[in-house]
Amino acid sequence: MKISDAARRAGLPVKTVRYYADIDLVRPPGRTDSNYRDYDPAALAKLVFVRRARDFGFSIPECRNLLALYEDRDRSSADVRALAVTHLAEIEEKQRQLAALRDELAHLVSACQGNDRPDCPILDRLETE
Repeated sequence: MKISDAARRAGLPVKTVRYYADIDLVRPPGRTDSNYRDYDPAALAKLVFVRRARDFGFSIPECRNLLALYEDRDRSSADVRALAVTHLAEIEEKQRQLAALRDELAHLVSACQGNDRPDCPILDRLETE
């Protein structure tokens, strides 16, 4: 199938599918006589797999590792789990950082009078280290 069909079926922009092929993440198995990329069902499944992995926030290198494990029928699920556990820990750390930012910003918003006066604790905080 043409790249546009593969992209539509995978739920990805054509530009993203082209990028994945260019970086050897998901390459079509061949080309048509007109030299267009020709995606088969296996390549389409990999595109969907990568889209879902990216939805979970996995990086391109992590997706590459996950795809390698996906294709390796002799894999250990422990290897897959280890990648997911590491990624989960990263997400949880980002959540902690965002919660701290939210709390600090909420404090600043409540401290700011929001009136016609020039003094503003929000701006004061942004100018300090």
